[in-house]
This record gives sequence, structure tokens and C-alpha cells, in this order.
Amino acid sequence: MAVIKAAMRNTKETLDIYWALVRIMAPIAVVAEILSRTGVIKAVTPVFDPVMGFIGLPPELGLAWLTAMLIGIWGAVPLIFALVPASTLSAADVTIFSALILYAHGLPIEQKIIQKAGPGMVATTLLRIVGGLIYAFLLHRLFAATGWLSSPVNPAWIPVSATPDWITFFLGLAETMITMLIILVVLSWGLEILRLTGLLDLMMRALSPVLRLAGIQGEAGHFTAVGLFLGISYGGGLLIREARRGAISPRQIFLSCIFMGFAHSVIEDTLLVVALGADLAAVLLGRLVFAVAATATIAVLLRTVSDNSFYIWAFRRPSVNTSRGVHSTAQVTTSL
Repeated sequence: MAVIKAAMRNTKETLDIYWALVRIMAPIAVVAEILSRTGVIKAVTPVFDPVMGFIGLPPELGLAWLTAMLIGIWGAVPLIFALVPASTLSAADVTIFSALILYAHGLPIEQKIIQKAGPGMVATTLLRIVGGLIYAFLLHRLFAATGWLSSPVNPAWIPVSATPDWITFFLGLAETMITMLIILVVLSWGLEILRLTGLLDLMMRALSPVLRLAGIQGEAGHFTAVGLFLGISYGGGLLIREARRGAISPRQIFLSCIFMGFAHSVIEDTLLVVALGADLAAVLLGRLVFAVAATATIAVLLRTVSDNSFYIWAFRRPSVNTSRGVHSTAQVTTSL
């Protein structure tokens, strides 16, 4: 009976998330198609030239990058091959762009959650964007120097591509929405099975030594692992509670949130971009290695920062009330 209730709850949550994504993605896809057909995108792409050129990508993808940062990965997915035909992109291009949006997406929602845990929104948002650009640039230079992934991209799934007429476009959009529902259900149930079998807990424990390399220790490491596998809404939500209890030091919370910003939801997000043609090693292993190295570097620099400067620039000065064992909790938005 408990299993059936859990199944019903999981399915309902997935359908709620799916409906929220549809209400965001479908209008964006239609607007983007209109802008593309009327020549507006072609007119504004020079604005993105410097950034996209820095990482070796077509400037048209700048709009998809901006959408990812404001809406989320799922908001950008329908735009990628609609803005730039798949036939003109290499596997390296898709991998670089995937890395870029994996680091910085859904910033208004995710960064608000992180801010509630204490870290400053401006500092952590800039670190995520800059971190993504640096990692994308490193991949660009690596691929350019070695020729790795220079072959045309061969996606397992093309959400929406450039179409000659509106009927074909809307049929493609409907197919995308149906495929997205299937993917979300499979991913949510996959995570639920990992939880029920205890494998997710084992994965989190195995990650502890890696997090210590990044300067994240103790209880902060556990919550960071939750965010790594399940997303910022889960890991950040737990940190909000612990921050209000005063159970974890502000600097550890800050480092945990930085790491989660660099690497979170590594199962579902990674599978999604791999389906688009991104290289698994680059968007998973490389991303994790960079996240650990970057967070460790920030941890070293943080030791040189005074408490006064830390609370001015990076963290909201804590106001903790732990008397009589009464602690407030935070309500957070759940997103994949």
C-alpha cells in the first residue's frame, strides 16, 4: 500500500512538473519560431557574437543560452536545432553548448533558493555564469587543438528543428512535448528506484572523499551530494533548514552552494544533453572535475577573506534562533 501511494505521489509530482514546463516551453518555442521566420533573430545575433565567438559557437545559439539562464535547460532544448540546423553543428559544438547551459540555467529560481540559504545572489550567480564560460572555453580549446568530436553531431533526439511550414512545426512541437513527458517519467522513476534500493545513498557516501577535495566537509557534504544527484531544490532546501538552525558554518554553506551551482542534477540533466549529441565524458566527468577544482580554488581564496568582507560581498549575515529547539523551515520550489 505504501509503495502504491509513493508511486501515485511520484507520478503526480512528475505530471505537475511536466505541465509547468509545457506552459513555459511551448510559448517560447512558438515565439522563437516567429522571431526566426521574421528575421529578428538574425538581426540580434551580433549581440551574442563576442561571447559565442569566445567559445567557438554560432552566435545564433546566444538566444538559447539566454533562455537556458532565465527559464532552464528544458526551455532552451527546443531552440537549439531550431536556431541552428543539426546538419551544421559538430558533436563538439553541442558538447560545448551543453556544458555552458549545465553550469548556468534556471537562475531566477535556483539562485533564489541558494540566496535563502545565505549566500549572496550576485556573487553566486556570477560564479556560475563565469564558471560555465571558462569550462566551455577550455573544451573549445581542447577540441580545436585535438580535433576530438569534430564529426557532425548525431543526436538521438531532435526536439524541434527548422521547418518549412507551420503545420510541420506544430507537429514537431507536439512530438517534442510527448517525448519530453516520457523522458521525465523515466527519469523520475529511475531516481525513485535508486532511492528505494539504497543505491542513491551509497552514491552519496562514495562522493564524500571527492567533496572533501573541494573543501566541503561534514554535514555540508551530505547536503551537497543530495543537490548533486537530485538538484538545487533538494540540496539547497536542506541547507536552508540547516542554515537557520546554525548547524553548518556560513563558509561551508557558501562552498556547498557554489559546488551545487557548478554541478547538480547530474543524472537527468546529463542524460538529456547526451540525447542531444553531447559527449558523456565532457558533460559529466569533465564537469565534475572542473567543479571540484574550481570550488577548491574558491575555498583557498576564501580563507584569505575576512569575516567582515565575507558577510558584505558573499553571504547574508546569519540571524539564528535556536532557542527551545524551535527552528523555522523553508518552502522551496521543486524542479528537475
